[in-house]
Amino acid sequence: MSTKGFRVASILFVLVIVLLTLPSMVKIPYYLHLTVLALIWVVVAQGQNLIQGYTGYVSIAQGGFMGIGAYCSALLSVKLGWTVWLTLSLSPILTGIFAILVGYPSLRVKGHYFAIVTLAFNMVIYIVLFNFRTLTGGEAGFTDIPRPGEFAVGAFNFSSLPSYYYLAVAAAITATVFCWLLVHSRVGRNLIAIRQNEALAEAIGIATWRYKLFSFVASASLAGFAGGLYAHFIRFINPDTFTVAQSLNAILAVILGGSGTLTGPIVGSFVVVFLPEYLRIADFFRLIVYGFILILATIFMPRGIVSVVGKLARWPTRSR
Repeated sequence: MSTKGFRVASILFVLVIVLLTLPSMVKIPYYLHLTVLALIWVVVAQGQNLIQGYTGYVSIAQGGFMGIGAYCSALLSVKLGWTVWLTLSLSPILTGIFAILVGYPSLRVKGHYFAIVTLAFNMVIYIVLFNFRTLTGGEAGFTDIPRPGEFAVGAFNFSSLPSYYYLAVAAAITATVFCWLLVHSRVGRNLIAIRQNEALAEAIGIATWRYKLFSFVASASLAGFAGGLYAHFIRFINPDTFTVAQSLNAILAVILGGSGTLTGPIVGSFVVVFLPEYLRIADFFRLIVYGFILILATIFMPRGIVSVVGKLARWPTRSR
């Protein structure tokens, strides 16, 4: 293993240890609640990073895909009475099917045009969820969504906040490991080649459109799975939860943390969840301060927080 790989593995190992021991250290349920949300956002951001950081295409549809996964899992569990474990397993599959239908025509265009097409799709999803009141409840939302119950014949029960926290940790780790395996495979190398120079990648025989579609579907499936986790955690969803703003938050999480890295989406997810909450003391000026901080971070940390931390960690070695 290279020095860089060992460093990343060490950081992830320490992060996993901290996450596993966090419930015993956090005494205020509100902060544990925010941590669960941040872990769910890690799944969303890792998916966004696949299409944005490694493939080089900016998708503004993660919020819409979260909505598809959330409503599919919630409706199947409430209307049909299916077990939550089954509906959570189906949410990324059903979302992936929608992503294929969207990605097939969308990936024929490139650059800003692709971003605009995905933005339009997110808006269409919002309009459908808002107006299809007989099924989704419209603006009133969808309530009484069940939490996951017993798993493995009563060995684990995920109905409480601390237990759901560990479910969110498992989901975030699974998404991160999946992305790591994908990036370090032949598929990942081809995705990076497309990001660097798509025309050259196509000239040397890489089926660029097929790999882009795979990246887009995998990204959407992770967002759909995160949407299912969110629905069963909050137990209430409405269309306002899955607007374009959520898609922009996913993009911000990747940019702020570090695009094209595995640790960047993790850091960025915690920033986009915790920073607005800590800025509530500013009340009316909260969103203004939040936007100002994001602008400064984008200007002075164009490669993300992870890149800055890495440079600071290597600074003593360079000094010597």
